[in-house]
Amino acid sequence: MIKRFSVITPKPYTARRLVEEVERSFAAHDLHYGHGTDNPRDEAVYLVFCALGIAFDCPEQDLDAEVGREAAARVFDLARKRVEDRTPIAYLVNQAWFCGLPFHVDERVLIPRSPLAESIENRFAPWLDADRVSSILDIGTGSACIAVACALAFPEARVDAVDISAEALVVAHGNVERHGLAERIRLIKSDLYENLGDRKYDLIVANPPYVTAREMRELPPEHRHEPALALAAGSDGLDVVRRLLAESGRHLRPDGILVVEVGNGRESVDKTFPSLPFVWLDFEYGGEGVFLLEARSLKMS
Repeated sequence: MIKRFSVITPKPYTARRLVEEVERSFAAHDLHYGHGTDNPRDEAVYLVFCALGIAFDCPEQDLDAEVGREAAARVFDLARKRVEDRTPIAYLVNQAWFCGLPFHVDERVLIPRSPLAESIENRFAPWLDADRVSSILDIGTGSACIAVACALAFPEARVDAVDISAEALVVAHGNVERHGLAERIRLIKSDLYENLGDRKYDLIVANPPYVTAREMRELPPEHRHEPALALAAGSDGLDVVRRLLAESGRHLRPDGILVVEVGNGRESVDKTFPSLPFVWLDFEYGGEGVFLLEARSLKMS
């Protein structure tokens, strides 16, 4: 177990030494990784750097500068919570990254980790003519990471970002303001398309709940810190996907596309909707379970 910082220490703490000590403790405990890291070393680096305010691209010599006692004590306190409470580090330091951008996160929203980041950075080529995209919808916006990334990738477009959770929209508002996009991103409390009227979009992106009832019961403690409303999707994980497929055609422009993340639900989606021509996206940097449908396919379904 990680102990609190001791006033009596044989040598000064540095960021490098803190990373080593935190890594050893994480490796000694049965932690689950899956919120942006997959090993104790990366977890330790992320915690220490965020807690100390160190840039991830800092000069190597900065890691050997002496760290004050109060700062070191904060690192150990956060590391203790990671081990004892199994709280994800992003919630402990209130920061996660998506598309190379920082976002405030807490237990009101999911921690960003979607492979959709790669598609956004590529501006959904070759499926969209990026220069002709003027309206985007982000469904289940959470922290607004997808909405913000899309707004920056498509600088001429306006983005609607919806969520059923009023608490999540508070977090989203802070992140939209942080990135200076309040004039281009509209946040709306809505259950999917409920409060959008007859608006149509060139691109609809959704990262809906897709965790099955069985998977919810088996979630590791780290994931239980995340809002169940953003995870649980019924016995087969498709409760929200069914509604998306039934309703999205009415909200897409003729050349528009729908892009939806379903995690490990690809087999269930293909089996449940055999007549739909899903395009399952490949990701150079890892990730799976994202399908794309063109507007004309949805209108024919």
